[in-house]
Amino acid sequence: MADAIDATSPDFREDRERSFAGWLLVILGVFIALAGVAMAAGGIWLISLGGSWYYLLAGIGLAVAGVLLLFERLSGVWLYLAVVAATVLWALWEVGMDAWQLLPRLLALAVLAVVLLFFIPHLRRRAVARRRILHETRQGMTT
Repeated sequence: MADAIDATSPDFREDRERSFAGWLLVILGVFIALAGVAMAAGGIWLISLGGSWYYLLAGIGLAVAGVLLLFERLSGVWLYLAVVAATVLWALWEVGMDAWQLLPRLLALAVLAVVLLFFIPHLRRRAVARRRILHETRQGMTT
């Protein structure tokens, strides 16, 4: 079983070592997760005052997306984009088509969404490497 994965193989190193893009993604994931926690905390306070549940729900979504990005999971990008889509709907419902009121609600999330899109190729490579190692591990266990 121990021989199923060669620790010197490029595939093994590719899954175990972080590249520059991987470290940038970790930093971005920490930032998004912390922003999500702060937003959720503010959302709890706002709910106690009788306000919108949006901030709590969006904060939880951002915190989970940030953690997924820390682990270099593509699902973190998709969850982040789902939060952005929900935010667009909420913002339109709340202020209508007033661009000056939409701007502060959407700009930061949209900029981060564009940045995250650039990480999709890196995350796909990581996912392929993880699947390959999992497959080789399962093959080693059955032989």
